[in-house]
Amino acid sequence: MLKILKLTLTLLACLLAALPASSIAKNIYKYQDENGIWHFTDRAPDDDTEFETVYMEREPEPRVRIRQEGTKRSPVYLVFNDFWGPVEVELRLKDDINVLSEPPLPARFVIPGQKEQVLVGIGALNPEMSFQYRLGMVTVPGKPIPEPVTGLEILPPIAPDEAYLVSQGFLGEQTHNTPDSEYAIDIAMPVGTAIHAVRSGIVMDVEEDFNKGGTDRKEFVDKANHVRIVHPDGTMALYAHLDLASVIVQPGARVRAGQKIARSGNTGFSSGPHLHFAIHQNTGLNLISLPFRFKTPDGGTVEPEKLQMIKGTAYTP
Repeated sequence: MLKILKLTLTLLACLLAALPASSIAKNIYKYQDENGIWHFTDRAPDDDTEFETVYMEREPEPRVRIRQEGTKRSPVYLVFNDFWGPVEVELRLKDDINVLSEPPLPARFVIPGQKEQVLVGIGALNPEMSFQYRLGMVTVPGKPIPEPVTGLEILPPIAPDEAYLVSQGFLGEQTHNTPDSEYAIDIAMPVGTAIHAVRSGIVMDVEEDFNKGGTDRKEFVDKANHVRIVHPDGTMALYAHLDLASVIVQPGARVRAGQKIARSGNTGFSSGPHLHFAIHQNTGLNLISLPFRFKTPDGGTVEPEKLQMIKGTAYTP
């Protein structure tokens, strides 16, 4: 037993040493394949193979990153969008003295998913004098669509014929009191419940490496496992508080309405197992949530309300 433990620790140490620096913070998943071989990897198996998790505490990493090239006198700034869908970026000068920028700042840009773009060059307005500045950046996921999308009718995010209780509806006063959450809903369900896509789209973002939840907003608000899917009309569906290592779709993958994408959980800022669900839209550096109606098995639609039972509906093209 001691030899096995030493071997396991040795293999784990070798794996950690082999991982790139950006991956060190990820969890390590241990599982045995059909040939009895043990695997240690930074990604959970895609099938139903049982696995153990070595949880590694980490902080969420920024998905939109800025870096500097050029010279000290003529710096150039590039921004990389690590999402698999577009983001809007605003760059703004702060505490600037004798600064010239091209293009003039503040300025907004839309960067496609998995792309890096040169956004701005900086120089001295008067080349005979020194210059100083700070560069501020604000980002919002999604391409900007000025007018809110209306008339959304979508599938419930649960399996057909299953039913769960809406614990917080539109304009919920408990925790849904910001523009990006006022039309979000919470659906109470046991950990491990299958979550299905409400519309077809592209998987824009996946987070599945957190394993803790609680009611301390400061500690847990940015640590909810989630999937974000961008739809053809530019709106985005957010499925949050998912279980550890439960997402079965890859970033950048195309999913169809009704497809299983993950399992529910209790991660992040949460008082109990549930799914937090919202349809988001970027109206111009401003993320809002949109009202919607769920399709029902009888062919109708219903607006989700608190303490209402929502029943899953099969997808019909």
